[in-house]
Amino acid sequence: MEDRKSNLLYDLAGVFLPRRCAGCDQALMRYERSICSDCVDDLPRLRSHDDPDNKVEQVFRGRLRLHAASAFLQFTKDGMVQHMLHRLKYRGDPAVGLELGRRMAEEVMHSTRFADVDVLLAVPLHRRKEKQRGYNQAQVLVDGMREAWPLRAVDTGLLRVVHTSTQTKRGRLARWGNVKAAFQLADPDALKDAHVLLVDDVVTTGATLESCALALANVPGIRISVLTCACA
Repeated sequence: MEDRKSNLLYDLAGVFLPRRCAGCDQALMRYERSICSDCVDDLPRLRSHDDPDNKVEQVFRGRLRLHAASAFLQFTKDGMVQHMLHRLKYRGDPAVGLELGRRMAEEVMHSTRFADVDVLLAVPLHRRKEKQRGYNQAQVLVDGMREAWPLRAVDTGLLRVVHTSTQTKRGRLARWGNVKAAFQLADPDALKDAHVLLVDDVVTTGATLESCALALANVPGIRISVLTCACA
């Protein structure tokens, strides 16, 4: 009886305050979380985690020594993935980031190249930007990933010590200059001998992730991999 009453209240609430799919903006069914079933089926998955020549690997080739790199989805301008990430970053909807993170983990945790990851580490925001946004979108993705893939957490990881302007309309060289030396590692011993998976929302030129990886590179025994929700 209580379950039936709760379902009725949920359905009535949905009439006046419908939850909307982050991909297509249609009303969600009761059992759907942030992304409708149709959009889940249509997600532009790259499915290239075990391919050492995938698009993200190519971004960093000759620039970084990485164990592995990959992305979950293909980003296209005005496409479904852009709508979802825009909702996560600019419309105060961390729930879609948690859902994307869960799905990222469910896919990559079965990859042979990522199977022995020890630590998930989000690319940090400067505290001023994080306070303005209310959360770090990369950390939301990591929190979602940990729901499906409960790896070791690190209390003190990377710190963004330089507040940089937006990267959105910058070219590769400008992006690199904007984030050079922007990151510091708070506690190197916490990552000693670990396989660390750096997580971010989108990779384009790779400048931010490169700067993060360079801040980690001197930790003894560390292996660094990269995973993003999307690749532009």
